[in-house]
Amino acid sequence: MQDIINNLPKLAKDKHKENKTFFAKLKKKPPKQLDYIMQELHEEEFKKTNCLECANCCKTTGPLFTDKDVDRIAKYFKMKTQKFVEQFLKIDEDNDYVLQSVPCTFLGPDNYCSIYDVRPKACSEFPHTNRKKFQQISNLTIKNVAICPAAFNIVEQMKARIK
Repeated sequence: MQDIINNLPKLAKDKHKENKTFFAKLKKKPPKQLDYIMQELHEEEFKKTNCLECANCCKTTGPLFTDKDVDRIAKYFKMKTQKFVEQFLKIDEDNDYVLQSVPCTFLGPDNYCSIYDVRPKACSEFPHTNRKKFQQISNLTIKNVAICPAAFNIVEQMKARIK
């Protein structure tokens, strides 16, 4: 798995132009069944992908924390919301809550998440490849193929399936 993770940025860079062109066409004229296709591709990929073997998303990027996420996680820790924010988060240039640093504070050495049951929505939905109106998040998906081997595979399968 580590070899795949190490090679992923180069693979994604090599496919970047092709992916941008593909997603531009997809945005203009998405197939009627796109959401169903994406759900199917997502499910097929995650039958054979174990995120615990990778956790590259947790090691290299940080999620956005919504106000609901912050409140839920603070409550889980039995902390006041403001204390949780001060201890773990910062506000980024887009005025969103993000982690103070990566890898994620809540990621254990075994790749398990210590707040898995209350993790941010952005984490639970990552890599967003089964999202409705998938064509609307093409820029995010292009970024995610460089981070997530499953997202890379799903996009490659998608390109093969949707001509």
